[in-house]
Amino acid sequence: MTVLYTSDHEWIDTGDAAAATVGITTHAQDALGDVVFVDLPAVGASFKKGEVAGVVESVKAAADIYMPVGGEVVEVNEALRADPSLANSDPLAAGWFFKVRLSDPAETASLMDQAAYDALVKDA
Repeated sequence: MTVLYTSDHEWIDTGDAAAATVGITTHAQDALGDVVFVDLPAVGASFKKGEVAGVVESVKAAADIYMPVGGEVVEVNEALRADPSLANSDPLAAGWFFKVRLSDPAETASLMDQAAYDALVKDA
């Protein structure tokens, strides 16, 4: 499992060579509160790094989900669409949002490892 993080609080697991898995971090779901709705991208849609690929809504607020890297969405988590609370109860596993085929794997070089992300959210 090779998990990297964005400053916008998304994580991406690039451990699967076919497609990387994207979700929101524990910090993000804590800040949002109870997630009540997710708007996931369409399978086959392509995004550039940093583009909005979806939305997560909670009882407190709505937040955009940004693409950590450019690529094509190859799968979405239908279980999350049916039960958005998975983003709260298991954000790093069952609460994943979508899988993406990376257009340029080198883009992951600008993402943070666990230690750098922990330092980012330490005082947040």
